[in-house]
Amino acid sequence: MSSTDDRSGIRARGEEAVGELAQALIENPLFNGALAKALGAGERAVSAQRNAMGALNMASGSDVERLEQRLRSLSGRLEALEDRIDELSDELAELRSRAPTA
Repeated sequence: MSSTDDRSGIRARGEEAVGELAQALIENPLFNGALAKALGAGERAVSAQRNAMGALNMASGSDVERLEQRLRSLSGRLEALEDRIDELSDELAELRSRAPTA
């Protein structure tokens, strides 16, 4: 047997062992309970952090992202208005140049 065959055999056995371990963990109610508690604690910590930042009148990352999106939207609208004003200005200048002088 060559070294390549040895490595692929070891890799296959390792992958099988990891798969069996993962399956055993998934089926273990104690592990599932601990995982659920850890995830719940993380969610509570995030909520507490959000509340604390709100109490200190500080913006969260999601608040900043929302504000950034709104600013981009506003910037786009302002650019559209500027373009339209330029168009109207050009049309007005053309109309004035065509109008008879008194």
